Amino acid sequence: MENNVHLTSAEIASLWTAYMNDSMSANILRFMLNHILDQDIKPVVQSAYDIASNHLNQLRSIFEDESYSVPNGFGEQDVDMNAPWLFTDTFCISYIRHMGKVGMLSYSGFVSMSDREDIRTYFSHALTETNNLYNQASKIELEKGIAGRHPYIEVPKSIDYVDSKTYMSSFNPFSDQRPLNAIEISHLYMNVLSNSIGMKLCIAFAQISPRKEVQDFMLRGKDISKKHAKIFTDKLLEDEIEVSNIPDVGVSDSTTPTFSDKLMMFHMSLLISSGVGNYATGAATSQRSDIAIDYERLSFENAKLSKSGADIMIKHHWLEQPPGVKDREKLAKDKDKS
Repeated sequence: MENNVHLTSAEIASLWTAYMNDSMSANILRFMLNHILDQDIKPVVQSAYDIASNHLNQLRSIFEDESYSVPNGFGEQDVDMNAPWLFTDTFCISYIRHMGKVGMLSYSGFVSMSDREDIRTYFSHALTETNNLYNQASKIELEKGIAGRHPYIEVPKSIDYVDSKTYMSSFNPFSDQRPLNAIEISHLYMNVLSNSIGMKLCIAFAQISPRKEVQDFMLRGKDISKKHAKIFTDKLLEDEIEVSNIPDVGVSDSTTPTFSDKLMMFHMSLLISSGVGNYATGAATSQRSDIAIDYERLSFENAKLSKSGADIMIKHHWLEQPPGVKDREKLAKDKDKS
């Protein structure tokens, strides 16, 4: 029997993370569904909500079978369904497309870390669903002309090889920098798009939070996202690579508390960790040293932001602790006290 095989630490971590992410997403998507008017976009939002809800039901069933304590995650108390509309409809489709990217990266990692066949099957199916959702959102964005499209370059007509070590370096101010290659361009532009979504979410969350420290954190996140997007854009413009117009994914002027601070802070921690992962990939695949260094220093800036966010969450008891190994030394000491 499959469930006679104990869950590994990786499977426990993956299931916990998946539940937390889906419970957060379900609440945001439920609010979007309550307000969205665009009849082309609404079915995609409905699909996203149905997927998140079904995932939560399946995960609870797995937890029950394994006598695994169900995480608190997020629920009805974390969203005010009567709050005014916070986002534009175009934001909703861009948000789903972006979170689809985050989801595909997460689920592919969960599949690769899972040993039990039933857990791998669950995450494989979730990956397929998320991929289909991403394709749906991409199709609507393209049809509506609101997709942020990667820059065009000429298709290669011949094969070439690197003939100098200078290809890997760009620090000499007295020598010409080589042009960006296609791999570097793709990651730079992807991170422009990611920071654009993050910037808009920070603005929205700053507007609706009743706590000054959360507002300040979100505004700091907005400034960092704006700064990073400009750095990546400037890198592209140095080679006269035009960045296509970023989709108009604005937010309304509502200041009514819509989502709990706990949910918003968790959401930003998810986006920051995703961004750090994107930067690490960009650094690893970029063959120009100056770009890799940029990614590394900007990752450090994101890490500092993440730490300040975690401090706020700990202060207010919002940070749910992931499953872990028992502190054996503490157990022994507590036994002695008793």
